[in-house]
Amino acid sequence: MTKAILLYDSDCGFCRWSVDRILRWDRGGKLRPVALQSREAEELLTGMDRERMMASWHLVTSDGRIYSAGDAAKPLLELLPRGRPLALLAGVFPPATNAAYRLIARNRDRLGRALGAQACAVDPSSKDSPRSL
Repeated sequence: MTKAILLYDSDCGFCRWSVDRILRWDRGGKLRPVALQSREAEELLTGMDRERMMASWHLVTSDGRIYSAGDAAKPLLELLPRGRPLALLAGVFPPATNAAYRLIARNRDRLGRALGAQACAVDPSSKDSPRSL
């Protein structure tokens, strides 16, 4: 099975913290985190300009489809245990899902600061990443 790839901003504490929580939820191991700052991310998102690439998270599914920002919520949730009801909501209300994503993305620095050292200590690509809530 090819894993879906979750691309995230490794320079953002809130982004690292969020991906860490998603990976904990992913008990089936269907996701692989990749930092947007990596060469692999550039290869996966070939043709996407740097500004758009860094503006949000992205999900590359096992069949190669790319979803970005709020549009990634539904396919991501479908991969997670018991995520289907939330995926259904995200799919039924895409404008609300995208608005919620934009609100969080605009405030990610503030959210990261609120999480403090806990957010800064998380490295989703490391098996030694802290796992406490």
